[in-house]
Amino acid sequence: MGVGILIISHDGIGESLCDTADHMVEDSPLKVKCLSVSRECDPDKVLDAANSLINELDKGNGVLVLTDLLGSTPSNIAHRLNQHKNANINIITGINLSMLIRIYNYPDLNLTDMTTKAYSGGIDGITIANKL
Repeated sequence: MGVGILIISHDGIGESLCDTADHMVEDSPLKVKCLSVSRECDPDKVLDAANSLINELDKGNGVLVLTDLLGSTPSNIAHRLNQHKNANINIITGINLSMLIRIYNYPDLNLTDMTTKAYSGGIDGITIANKL
């Protein structure tokens, strides 16, 4: 079994990205879970839920955690996951559809290579069409 993917994002962002990626890349073998964070959430309860999802997703190959905005509550919760000794996770902030599609197309990579591939997919998907 490969790397698990956990998306921690503001209300519905992760789910929307996953729905679109699932539509574009049918039958991806990746195990992906989304955790939505609302404005009214208790961050400690969301952290507990994230830890449960990490345990569910990690089948020995680690978990890539993707979050939407650096410094936001979802990002802060993701970074608190690193405080656990047994955490075999990498975290990337700034998820976008290009990043997720790239991951879906390389499901057999190990955690380190998938992290690099996700990051490059996110960066490569950002362009400026006109000179400023």
